[in-house]
Amino acid sequence: MNIYVIRCSIVAAMGGFLFGFDTVVISGAEQRIQDLWGLSPVVHGLAISIALWGTVLGALTGGIPADRLGRQKTLLFIGVLYLVSAIGSALAPDPVTFMVSRFIGGLAVGISTVAAPIYISEIAPAHLRGRLTGMFQFNIVLGILVAFASNALIATVGDEHAWRWMLGVEALPALIFAGFCLSIPESPRWLIVRKNNRARAKKTFSLVQPAVSSGELDAKIDEIVNVAHTGSGKAPFWSRRLAAPIMLAFLIAFFNQLSGINAVLYFAPRIFQMTGLEEGAALLQSVGIGVTNLLFTLVGLWLIDKLARRMLLYVGSIGYIVSLGLVSVAFFTETFMIVPVLIFAFIGAHAVGQGAVIWVFISEIFPNRHRAEGQALGSSTHWIFAALLTLFFPTMVGAFAPGFIFLFFCVMMVLQLLWVIFMVPETKGRPLEDIERDLGIDIGNEGAGGIVLERR
Repeated sequence: MNIYVIRCSIVAAMGGFLFGFDTVVISGAEQRIQDLWGLSPVVHGLAISIALWGTVLGALTGGIPADRLGRQKTLLFIGVLYLVSAIGSALAPDPVTFMVSRFIGGLAVGISTVAAPIYISEIAPAHLRGRLTGMFQFNIVLGILVAFASNALIATVGDEHAWRWMLGVEALPALIFAGFCLSIPESPRWLIVRKNNRARAKKTFSLVQPAVSSGELDAKIDEIVNVAHTGSGKAPFWSRRLAAPIMLAFLIAFFNQLSGINAVLYFAPRIFQMTGLEEGAALLQSVGIGVTNLLFTLVGLWLIDKLARRMLLYVGSIGYIVSLGLVSVAFFTETFMIVPVLIFAFIGAHAVGQGAVIWVFISEIFPNRHRAEGQALGSSTHWIFAALLTLFFPTMVGAFAPGFIFLFFCVMMVLQLLWVIFMVPETKGRPLEDIERDLGIDIGNEGAGGIVLERR
């Protein structure tokens, strides 16, 4: 594995670290914020979910700068947004300023879920694409773990302003990320498809794949150009030709959130307190979530280029169903002592399955010309449902017994398992240009348009 492509992938994946940190750091501060400003349940839900609505907007529009400015410049812009959000959230004197700052951070999260995975997938060799693109997910869970640990450590200070420090420490990694983004090259596929700059693209390809000869690189570039200007490359995004990847991207993102993963991550201390744990113990249990997520994500990344993507989704779906079903039973029977272990099992199933696969899979299934739009679709779907779930979760907890909530999530995962069995194709180890053919998108016949999902 070439050290250059590893370095570029790590830098881009740092956007995932900030994503994970920014998304979860609020869990240690949300109850303090509600008490400080006397927020009603509805306003409190809005204050906590506002970052997710920023994420929705960022995901919806992230394909625009990624296509017009380039992947590398977009990653740099993301780092600046994270920096502004961290400082603004920490110094916020009132709820409005706080929500605006968190919204800006949400924009950064949404755009990062578009730009970072497609950047890595476009520079990575096919046989390593799963692991390298999966580094984005690894950094997400690393950021989650660091956020949980940071919250627990800062909470021991006991200062009434501790929550401000929880949110403000994100400024340091944001500044480091922005600086590193200046050192990575532009995506070669973007240079070819959007700028017709073969020379710069070939130079980057030669750095990330030094063992490939100059003639082979020229042939590869010719193939990228041909695919970009025929069939699905010429078709508009919302067309019958792209119906298969559009539906796949929507459903993998939809099911990812209907597992309840963001509800557990955002409200982990609150969920553990429902079982009778004190606040400090609940925060420590949340650190356990972060550790479990990190360890099982490592397992998922180790397996993703060895086993099929679909196999990981099978394993994750079954793990979801078992763990969520037993959590529901535990709450109904008030067997609270087993809930933390089952939550950890749920997190492990997510990390090995959906968590390891989602961003890799979405970045693989769209043609080069439409990859940013496709990533934006999958990301925005993911975050719309995440925002809705986070907005209504406090109200759901007040209106329904926890057992019913986790039972609902369990039923949704049964539907996901059926989807994986009957609809999901395999993308492991295939060049990006070949995946179009694997999905049955006829790139050579303008009159065709038939779509066949080939599951391997």
